[in-house]
Amino acid sequence: MNDVIVPPRRTSELVVDRMRDLIRSGEWAVGERIPAEPALVEHFGVGRNTIREAVRALEHAGMLIPRRGDGTYVRSRNLLAAAIESCVPGSAHHDLLGARRAIEVEAAAAAAESATSEQVAGLRDRLRAAEQAFATGDVAGYAQEDIAFHASLVEISGNRLLLELYDGIVEVMQRLHESVVEATLAEGDHPPGHVGVVDAIEAGDAGAARAAVHSYLDAALRGLA
Repeated sequence: MNDVIVPPRRTSELVVDRMRDLIRSGEWAVGERIPAEPALVEHFGVGRNTIREAVRALEHAGMLIPRRGDGTYVRSRNLLAAAIESCVPGSAHHDLLGARRAIEVEAAAAAAESATSEQVAGLRDRLRAAEQAFATGDVAGYAQEDIAFHASLVEISGNRLLLELYDGIVEVMQRLHESVVEATLAEGDHPPGHVGVVDAIEAGDAGAARAAVHSYLDAALRGLA
Protein backbone atom coordinates (compact mmCIF):
# COMPACT_ATOMS: atom_id res chain seq x y z
CA MET A 1 0.00 0.00 0.00
CA ASN A 2 1.34 3.41 -0.97
CA ASP A 3 1.87 5.93 1.79
CA VAL A 4 -0.48 8.89 1.77
CA ILE A 5 1.40 12.03 0.84
CA VAL A 6 0.37 15.01 2.92
CA PRO A 7 0.92 18.26 1.04
CA PRO A 8 2.89 20.94 2.86
CA ARG A 9 0.80 23.55 4.64
CA ARG A 10 0.48 27.00 3.17
CA THR A 11 2.31 29.82 4.92
CA SER A 12 -0.98 31.57 5.66
CA GLU A 13 -2.21 28.45 7.51
CA LEU A 14 0.90 28.49 9.68
CA VAL A 15 0.33 32.18 10.44
CA VAL A 16 -3.29 31.40 11.35
CA ASP A 17 -2.04 28.86 13.89
CA ARG A 18 0.36 31.37 15.40
CA MET A 19 -2.30 34.09 15.57
CA ARG A 20 -4.73 31.64 17.16
CA ASP A 21 -2.11 30.85 19.81
CA LEU A 22 -1.73 34.55 20.59
CA ILE A 23 -5.50 34.83 21.04
CA ARG A 24 -5.87 31.69 23.13
CA SER A 25 -2.99 32.67 25.41
CA GLY A 26 -4.59 36.06 26.05
CA GLU A 27 -1.67 38.00 24.57
CA TRP A 28 -4.27 39.23 22.10
CA ALA A 29 -7.15 39.64 24.52
CA VAL A 30 -10.85 39.49 23.67
CA GLY A 31 -12.12 43.00 22.94
CA GLU A 32 -8.70 44.40 22.09
CA ARG A 33 -7.45 45.57 18.70
CA ILE A 34 -4.75 43.46 17.09
CA PRO A 35 -1.60 45.14 15.72
CA ALA A 36 -1.88 46.97 12.40
CA GLU A 37 -0.92 45.18 9.20
CA PRO A 38 2.64 46.59 8.91
CA ALA A 39 3.39 45.44 12.47
CA LEU A 40 2.00 41.97 11.70
CA VAL A 41 4.14 41.73 8.55
CA GLU A 42 7.23 42.52 10.61
CA HIS A 43 6.25 40.26 13.52
CA PHE A 44 5.54 37.15 11.43
CA GLY A 45 8.13 37.83 8.73
CA VAL A 46 5.70 37.28 5.83
CA GLY A 47 4.12 39.38 3.10
CA ARG A 48 0.99 41.52 3.31
CA ASN A 49 -1.09 39.08 1.26
CA THR A 50 -0.27 36.25 3.66
CA ILE A 51 -1.29 38.39 6.64
CA ARG A 52 -4.54 39.37 4.92
CA GLU A 53 -5.36 35.73 4.18
CA ALA A 54 -4.70 34.73 7.78
CA VAL A 55 -6.76 37.58 9.20
CA ARG A 56 -9.67 36.83 6.85
CA ALA A 57 -9.58 33.17 7.87
CA LEU A 58 -9.87 34.10 11.55
CA GLU A 59 -12.63 36.58 10.75
CA HIS A 60 -14.61 33.84 8.99
CA ALA A 61 -13.98 31.56 11.98
CA GLY A 62 -15.44 34.22 14.29
CA MET A 63 -12.28 34.87 16.31
CA LEU A 64 -11.60 38.31 14.79
CA ILE A 65 -13.97 41.06 13.74
CA PRO A 66 -13.13 44.07 11.53
CA ARG A 67 -14.34 47.54 12.45
CA ARG A 68 -14.37 49.92 9.54
CA GLY A 69 -11.87 52.71 10.05
CA ASP A 70 -10.76 51.33 13.42
CA GLY A 71 -8.85 48.12 12.73
CA THR A 72 -9.49 44.48 13.59
CA TYR A 73 -10.49 43.30 17.07
CA VAL A 74 -10.46 39.97 18.90
CA ARG A 75 -14.01 38.71 19.12
CA SER A 76 -13.50 35.26 20.63
CA ARG A 77 -10.67 33.15 22.02
CA ASN A 78 -12.31 29.85 21.11
CA LEU A 79 -13.27 28.61 17.64
CA LEU A 80 -16.25 26.74 19.07
CA ALA A 81 -17.65 29.82 20.82
CA ALA A 82 -18.43 31.51 17.52
CA ALA A 83 -20.11 28.34 16.24
CA ILE A 84 -22.14 28.02 19.44
CA GLU A 85 -23.26 31.63 19.22
CA SER A 86 -24.47 31.10 15.66
CA CYS A 87 -26.41 27.96 16.64
CA VAL A 88 -27.92 29.05 19.97
CA PRO A 89 -30.11 32.16 20.24
CA GLY A 90 -28.98 34.70 22.80
CA SER A 91 -32.02 33.91 24.91
CA ALA A 92 -31.39 30.16 25.05
CA HIS A 93 -29.57 30.26 28.38
CA HIS A 94 -31.14 27.01 29.51
CA ASP A 95 -29.71 25.22 26.47
CA LEU A 96 -26.24 26.47 27.32
CA LEU A 97 -26.59 25.36 30.93
CA GLY A 98 -27.80 21.98 29.73
CA ALA A 99 -24.70 21.56 27.57
CA ARG A 100 -22.52 22.69 30.45
CA ARG A 101 -24.21 20.13 32.71
CA ALA A 102 -23.51 17.30 30.26
CA ILE A 103 -19.82 18.18 30.15
CA GLU A 104 -19.20 19.13 33.76
CA VAL A 105 -20.98 16.14 35.29
CA GLU A 106 -18.73 13.70 33.43
CA ALA A 107 -15.65 15.86 33.93
CA ALA A 108 -16.22 15.88 37.70
CA ALA A 109 -16.60 12.10 37.71
CA ALA A 110 -13.38 11.70 35.73
CA ALA A 111 -11.60 14.13 38.06
CA ALA A 112 -12.71 12.04 41.04
CA GLU A 113 -10.95 9.07 39.52
CA SER A 114 -7.66 10.77 38.67
CA ALA A 115 -7.12 14.02 40.62
CA THR A 116 -3.87 14.46 42.52
CA SER A 117 -3.66 16.05 45.95
CA GLU A 118 -2.08 19.13 44.35
CA GLN A 119 -4.98 19.47 41.95
CA VAL A 120 -7.50 19.17 44.76
CA ALA A 121 -5.60 21.83 46.72
CA GLY A 122 -5.72 24.09 43.65
CA LEU A 123 -9.49 23.61 43.40
CA ARG A 124 -9.88 24.54 47.07
CA ASP A 125 -7.81 27.69 46.49
CA ARG A 126 -10.05 28.65 43.56
CA LEU A 127 -13.15 27.98 45.64
CA ARG A 128 -11.81 30.01 48.56
CA ALA A 129 -11.18 33.00 46.27
CA ALA A 130 -14.73 32.73 44.88
CA GLU A 131 -16.21 32.52 48.37
CA GLN A 132 -14.28 35.60 49.47
CA ALA A 133 -15.60 37.61 46.52
CA PHE A 134 -19.10 36.30 47.23
CA ALA A 135 -18.89 37.36 50.88
CA THR A 136 -18.04 40.94 49.91
CA GLY A 137 -20.73 41.17 47.24
CA ASP A 138 -18.14 41.60 44.46
CA VAL A 139 -20.24 40.49 41.47
CA ALA A 140 -17.53 40.83 38.82
CA GLY A 141 -14.88 39.28 41.05
CA TYR A 142 -17.07 36.35 42.00
CA ALA A 143 -18.08 35.72 38.39
CA GLN A 144 -14.42 35.62 37.34
CA GLU A 145 -13.34 33.34 40.18
CA ASP A 146 -16.36 31.06 39.77
CA ILE A 147 -15.64 30.53 36.06
CA ALA A 148 -11.98 29.82 36.87
CA PHE A 149 -13.05 27.24 39.47
CA HIS A 150 -15.28 25.33 37.06
CA ALA A 151 -12.74 25.50 34.22
CA SER A 152 -10.11 24.08 36.58
CA LEU A 153 -12.47 21.25 37.49
CA VAL A 154 -12.94 20.31 33.84
CA GLU A 155 -9.21 20.59 33.20
CA ILE A 156 -8.48 18.11 36.00
CA SER A 157 -10.57 15.52 34.15
CA GLY A 158 -7.63 15.22 31.75
CA ASN A 159 -9.96 15.13 28.73
CA ARG A 160 -8.72 17.81 26.34
CA LEU A 161 -11.79 17.61 24.11
CA LEU A 162 -14.13 18.16 27.06
CA LEU A 163 -12.07 21.18 28.04
CA GLU A 164 -12.19 22.61 24.51
CA LEU A 165 -15.97 22.16 24.35
CA TYR A 166 -16.42 23.61 27.82
CA ASP A 167 -14.21 26.59 27.02
CA GLY A 168 -16.42 27.46 24.05
CA ILE A 169 -19.64 27.16 26.06
CA VAL A 170 -18.30 29.18 28.98
CA GLU A 171 -17.10 31.97 26.70
CA VAL A 172 -20.64 32.40 25.40
CA MET A 173 -22.11 32.09 28.89
CA GLN A 174 -19.83 34.79 30.31
CA ARG A 175 -22.16 37.36 28.80
CA LEU A 176 -24.93 36.25 31.14
CA HIS A 177 -22.87 34.93 34.02
CA GLU A 178 -22.93 38.15 36.03
CA SER A 179 -26.73 38.29 35.85
CA VAL A 180 -26.88 34.76 37.27
CA VAL A 181 -24.36 35.75 39.95
CA GLU A 182 -26.41 38.79 40.92
CA ALA A 183 -29.44 36.57 41.46
CA THR A 184 -27.29 34.16 43.48
CA LEU A 185 -25.92 36.96 45.65
CA ALA A 186 -29.46 38.18 46.28
CA GLU A 187 -30.32 34.78 47.76
CA GLY A 188 -27.60 35.33 50.36
CA ASP A 189 -26.02 31.86 50.31
CA HIS A 190 -23.21 30.44 48.25
CA PRO A 191 -24.74 27.93 45.79
CA PRO A 192 -24.75 24.39 47.21
CA GLY A 193 -22.55 21.76 45.68
CA HIS A 194 -19.30 23.65 45.23
CA VAL A 195 -17.67 22.39 48.41
CA GLY A 196 -19.33 19.03 47.85
CA VAL A 197 -17.80 18.49 44.44
CA VAL A 198 -14.29 19.20 45.74
CA ASP A 199 -14.85 16.86 48.70
CA ALA A 200 -16.13 14.14 46.34
CA ILE A 201 -13.16 14.54 43.99
CA GLU A 202 -10.77 14.32 46.93
CA ALA A 203 -12.55 11.20 48.17
CA GLY A 204 -12.51 9.62 44.71
CA ASP A 205 -16.32 9.35 44.73
CA ALA A 206 -17.48 9.80 41.12
CA GLY A 207 -21.17 9.43 41.99
CA ALA A 208 -21.04 12.11 44.66
CA ALA A 209 -19.13 14.39 42.28
CA ARG A 210 -21.87 14.04 39.68
CA ALA A 211 -24.56 14.78 42.28
CA ALA A 212 -22.73 17.90 43.47
CA VAL A 213 -22.53 19.28 39.92
CA HIS A 214 -26.27 18.74 39.49
CA SER A 215 -26.80 20.61 42.76
CA TYR A 216 -25.03 23.83 41.79
CA LEU A 217 -26.30 23.84 38.23
CA ASP A 218 -29.86 23.45 39.52
CA ALA A 219 -29.18 26.58 41.57
CA ALA A 220 -27.94 28.37 38.42
CA LEU A 221 -31.15 27.42 36.62
CA ARG A 222 -33.19 28.89 39.47
CA GLY A 223 -31.18 32.10 39.03
CA LEU A 224 -32.34 32.27 35.40
CA ALA A 225 -35.99 31.70 36.26
